[in-house]
Amino acid sequence: MIKGIGVDIIEIERIRDNIETLGDKFLEKVFTPQEIAYCSEKANRAQHFAARFAAKEAVSKALSTGWAGEFRWKDAELTNDSTGQPHITLHGSLRTALAGDSIFVSVSHSHSHVVAMVVIERGPA
Repeated sequence: MIKGIGVDIIEIERIRDNIETLGDKFLEKVFTPQEIAYCSEKANRAQHFAARFAAKEAVSKALSTGWAGEFRWKDAELTNDSTGQPHITLHGSLRTALAGDSIFVSVSHSHSHVVAMVVIERGPA
């Protein structure tokens, strides 16, 4: 049974501006150390940070609580497996709250935008 669906779209330039303006303060507030390391190695790092930002927003929307609930930026981490397929890894209270549930994520980008969609499927009762 579907527990929640969330989608987010963001301009890559917006993330690039935040990185240039706020630097490490922005990165360390929003992204895990693993996400920062992964994106920092990429030629178009702003695009990769934007993908992670959009995925985190999509998770918060799928929870139906948005930012009013227990969700924190670093509670949802976007990783890629060896084939490049994206996955959401949960941390903190979000990991406990969604224990047993499955999370599916899809991310796509154009030259200027990134979109992410997340589906949370309720685990067995």
